[in-house]
Amino acid sequence: MAEAPPRHGGNVEQLARQLNCHPRRILDFSASLVPFGPPRSLRRALRRALNDHVIPYPDSSYQALREAIAQAHGLDPHWILPGNGAAELFTWAARDAHSLTNLLPTPGFADYQRALATWGAAGRSLPLRLHWGTGPQSWVEALAAPRTLQHLDPRHTALWITNPHNPTGQLWRRDGLEPLLHSHGLLVVDEAFLPLVPGGEKHSLIPLAPKFDNLVVIRSLTKLFAMAGLRLGYAVAAPARLERWRRWRDPWPVNGLAVRGGLAVLADSLWQQRVWRWLAREGPWLAQRLGRQCPSLQVHPGAANYRLLSCNHSLTPLQQSLARQGILVRDCRSFLGLDDHWLRIAVGKRRHNQRLVTAMAANLNHL
Repeated sequence: MAEAPPRHGGNVEQLARQLNCHPRRILDFSASLVPFGPPRSLRRALRRALNDHVIPYPDSSYQALREAIAQAHGLDPHWILPGNGAAELFTWAARDAHSLTNLLPTPGFADYQRALATWGAAGRSLPLRLHWGTGPQSWVEALAAPRTLQHLDPRHTALWITNPHNPTGQLWRRDGLEPLLHSHGLLVVDEAFLPLVPGGEKHSLIPLAPKFDNLVVIRSLTKLFAMAGLRLGYAVAAPARLERWRRWRDPWPVNGLAVRGGLAVLADSLWQQRVWRWLAREGPWLAQRLGRQCPSLQVHPGAANYRLLSCNHSLTPLQQSLARQGILVRDCRSFLGLDDHWLRIAVGKRRHNQRLVTAMAANLNHL
């Protein structure tokens, strides 16, 4: 029986054990984190927090963190709920949505299905086209089978969207998403990667939250600030909804170190600009170099800090060969609608990108 593909990337420890090497020897292109982080501001904050924020319980209201996040978005803190990474918040969004018909664009992130299954609910596939252009995309034009929605009462549906989309990297235009708020009973928008995209904030739905109580926007701080190990994200939604989530979940889901780290990076005004400059430079470079040196691969356009690759034959041997060399890429079989002809790679530092392209070209020539 074939082994199930991992639901998430970043399985560095497992590969290091298999290769009997230190995890730092692994070059990870399977998890799409900023490769030159975390910021110094975070490291300084964590050193200070070890003295003052390990022994006491965190503030159960997370008031300071909520205020900092709210200020960044021009909202009242009551519209903000910090979470133990975006994954925890998906779980509570799924509890809100479990009695609705949940529409999951495919291919799509498997964790939404995991969150729904927690409450005995299932998602219904909403297929997307697997060919798209560059730049911000139209949501309606991306649907491969619009008739899927014909026999549904949209008021009784919850639509789950990733912007930019995971795994394709398509950036959805805000003006194409806003009409969905007038029809669906609940719209859950995962903007985990949006802060990394140059100019992406103008497509965020967060400014619309005060106008629509059927909108939930979930963000992660772990991608932008390379702090996935701290597990920190937040939801933006109507205060009544977030208060309901707060009553449901465990006390103190966000630890004291994550709180102090979050406060530090939210005050780091220069970091995001550095990330934008890096992605605007390295994303196109990686795509162009792969296109020249690996002509059998199709490198699909994308706005996020990852690129989706496809081929007319199985890419599993390539993935496995790279793994034996200590290079992790994302197995796309966990994305419903994709198979072993697809891989996703993160955008890294230039020298790491060069090593990846060289290794992929060499392995493709020998497979």
